[in-house]
Amino acid sequence: MRSFVCLATLAVSFVSFYSAYVVTSTVYERAIEAHALELSDTVSRQILNSMYQVMKKGWTRADLLDFISSHQSVDEAAPFTVEIHRGEIVEELFGKIPQQAMDADAETAFRTGNTVRKWNDHAVRNHYPLKALGPCLSCHTNATAGDTLGLITIVQDLAPVVGKASRGFRFFFLSLSPIPIAMAFLVTRFVNSRINRSTRLLHEQIAQINSVADLTRLEMKGVALGFSEYNRLFAEFEVLVAKMRHVAIDKDILEFEIRLLEKFVITSEAVRDWKEHVGRILVEVNRVMAADALFSIFCLGEGEYALEIFWRGTPSPAARERGERMIRRRIEKDAPDTGRSIGAAVSHNVADPSQAVLDVSEAAFAIQTRTLILDLPQIGGIVGIGIQSDAAQDPIRSLAIEGILTTLLNVVGSIRAISKYTIDLEFFATRDGLTGLYNQRLFWELIGYEISRAERHAYKFSLLMIDIDNFKMINDTHGHVLGDRCLVALAEKARESLRKGDVFARYGGDEFAIVLPEADEEQAFSVGSRILEALNAPLITAPDGTTIRITVSIGLAVFPDHAASGKDLVLFADNMAYRAKAEGKNRMMVPNENDIMAVFKSIGEKTRILLQALEEKTIIPYYEPIVNLKTGEVNGHEAVSRMPTDRTVLQAEEFIEIAERMGVINKLDYIMMEHIFERAATEGYNGTLFINLSPKLLILKEFVPQILDLTRRYKIDHAKVVFEMTERETVKNLSTLEKFVRNLKGEGFKFAIDDFGSGFSTFHYLKRFPIDFVKIEGEFIRNMLRDRRDMALVKSICLLAGEFDIRTVAEHVEDEDTLNAVKLIGIDFAQGYHVGRPSPDLFKSA
Repeated sequence: MRSFVCLATLAVSFVSFYSAYVVTSTVYERAIEAHALELSDTVSRQILNSMYQVMKKGWTRADLLDFISSHQSVDEAAPFTVEIHRGEIVEELFGKIPQQAMDADAETAFRTGNTVRKWNDHAVRNHYPLKALGPCLSCHTNATAGDTLGLITIVQDLAPVVGKASRGFRFFFLSLSPIPIAMAFLVTRFVNSRINRSTRLLHEQIAQINSVADLTRLEMKGVALGFSEYNRLFAEFEVLVAKMRHVAIDKDILEFEIRLLEKFVITSEAVRDWKEHVGRILVEVNRVMAADALFSIFCLGEGEYALEIFWRGTPSPAARERGERMIRRRIEKDAPDTGRSIGAAVSHNVADPSQAVLDVSEAAFAIQTRTLILDLPQIGGIVGIGIQSDAAQDPIRSLAIEGILTTLLNVVGSIRAISKYTIDLEFFATRDGLTGLYNQRLFWELIGYEISRAERHAYKFSLLMIDIDNFKMINDTHGHVLGDRCLVALAEKARESLRKGDVFARYGGDEFAIVLPEADEEQAFSVGSRILEALNAPLITAPDGTTIRITVSIGLAVFPDHAASGKDLVLFADNMAYRAKAEGKNRMMVPNENDIMAVFKSIGEKTRILLQALEEKTIIPYYEPIVNLKTGEVNGHEAVSRMPTDRTVLQAEEFIEIAERMGVINKLDYIMMEHIFERAATEGYNGTLFINLSPKLLILKEFVPQILDLTRRYKIDHAKVVFEMTERETVKNLSTLEKFVRNLKGEGFKFAIDDFGSGFSTFHYLKRFPIDFVKIEGEFIRNMLRDRRDMALVKSICLLAGEFDIRTVAEHVEDEDTLNAVKLIGIDFAQGYHVGRPSPDLFKSA
């Protein structure tokens, strides 16, 4: 260090001294040159003046040359030469003489009549034009005053003058050189002593540190190092040490792990393509560390495994084949049974096709690969994960990668599972899980679309409602499994009689609906007849060898002849199917004028009863208990609408559709809430109340003030009220609905999605609204023990709700086996006839 400082100081001194010399010598040389030019100018003017004087005396050219020659040796320090050029005017009188040709500068001076000076290598060349004056005209009679008679060029060599001055300057400057050298030596010794003291102090402190705990021994307070800069530096160093005492970990490794883990976060958005998402994860991982390949192993079934390889970029065929071979070899090494069971089930995926994967040698691939393989499959069927990265060669980072592989395994498995469940949910939201036909929810959407199309193009379409005859007897005699086979066989046979564009849906348990676009009554009758004929032959053979023949009762209705709305059309066709069944079954009933009058009379009677009930507020709530499956206690009730009449009590499905068509559904819901809150306050009910509301009621401006007024009036705890979002009516402006829902949520109310999984919009509700409960579609619950697809859907909904931190309610739990099954799946609550039937008495219903 000391030698370096000494050399550096000397170097700086030398450079400074040399720079000063160069600058000073340059300035001095310019001054000398300027002085030499002045000298040259003076000499030249003296010569010119002398020449003009002798020329006035009438000297000839020979006399003038002799005169110049005698003066050239006057100044030996700055010798000069003179050249005289005769012009054309003089040549006219005295003739031409041999003379040197004029250069460019001389020609310029002769032509312009101005003096031209040229400086080159310490030699100055002056060109002076000789102009005719008054005295000159006596000899040069052909000239006029001001004419250029000739040119005198005076060349003076100033090199001796400049050289002599430069040598004197150098001698003087070099005589001063020992002074800066001596000063540099002294400064070097001074600086070295201070630096040595500072470094010695720092070395003594650092030598004491052998572990993180030793950082407490580093003490620099009160130490004066001789330089203010060093003092400030050491003060900052002390601050750094103080901070290090609180950060006693390898920061690089910690950041490495955190940045990787940040890439594995699964958002609440549905993962539509799990492979694409894993590809994005690999791209994100490459922002933290270079990784060419990521691979995962999935269990397909007993002893069957599949390998998914994700490449960062597009691999060459050789790299792809080599990578697959090395991955297989690594899996066989870590888990021999799994590796041998993969077989040909290998899929290659490219995360970013715009990139190319480097050809990694087999040796490097083996060293750079880390794997984690489990004995049993985890979520999504994943049993193993691995990554190929050069970071795996770093022992420290390798440990971090191995720790992260556990998280990555769970993330990839979860993404795959959620993706599969989401695809299944989307399919079964519109399809019947048993027959593959459209379900009732989509049927209503399609019949609404067909009505709009028929009105727009002014054509008719027909509807067939099909009800299986004696289906309960088939189930009771042969069991539900055979009953399901009958449903599937009927659907397949009936489909053979339909056109490609016809809409075939399973409307209910043993009911089917067929929409026949652009078909009148005659065409619809023909289709129904073909279906009846197709079912004449036995369809199913029971396990005991018995052949089972299925018959159906079919009701027919035509739009717009028999009804102007979808609900009325279905009601009409359903009545016709009921008449067909009543008149002997295995037939189709075509309506006549009397049938039309009878059906509409029935609808008109219910309309009158509904209007009277709304006027008198006789719509009453029945309470269906909801049991907590973890505690077994009933701690909530769903309030359902009932309408008493003179002969019976109508259930909600018998008048809700009429209320919607009449536009009084909002008034009906408000009357229901008033009765519910009044009963809860009167009986001191402290459980949770689930209330069904139309979304259109929620977006009315007066609804929020009304609901707050009712809860204040009856002292109802907002947290005990759960509004069920139903899809009885379509709300086009979800943003407005979302605003009102969030306002009520801010007031402490809770929300549930009813019949979850039966339609598209429930998924939009789940994504956009702050939902607390999902009530799983009752059809899934009823069939889950008989149909593995319904069971898979229920499990999927339960898992999806868990991802959103939402509690689940199983609807239509009608027996002990179903209750035990929903408990085992992990559903939180259950309701249904097995738990308790709806009752007008709030407490007895439990």
